[in-house]
Amino acid sequence: MSATIRRGDDNNLYISGELGFATVQDLLRQGRGLLNGQGRLIIDLAGVTRTDSAGLALMLEWLGERRSCGQDICFRNVPESLLEIAQVSNLAGLLPLAEG
Repeated sequence: MSATIRRGDDNNLYISGELGFATVQDLLRQGRGLLNGQGRLIIDLAGVTRTDSAGLALMLEWLGERRSCGQDICFRNVPESLLEIAQVSNLAGLLPLAEG
């Protein structure tokens, strides 16, 4: 199980691979240096192949980090399975989502 995070030419962050208990700690560590910056940050999850509740926890952690610094963040192309976990957990309303 592996996952990667990279900054695109458009300054957005792109996540690919599996978001699970085995990968989110590494993504959290990698993302710390990439989350800093001015303006609205978009994290694109189109490359995510599989996820579980750990993926949702990672998104909420990033959301909290950005907001604590007064910076905007939103998520794009969130997998349906992740949205379902958020809905079941009554957390869907917390996730700022961007259009495709």
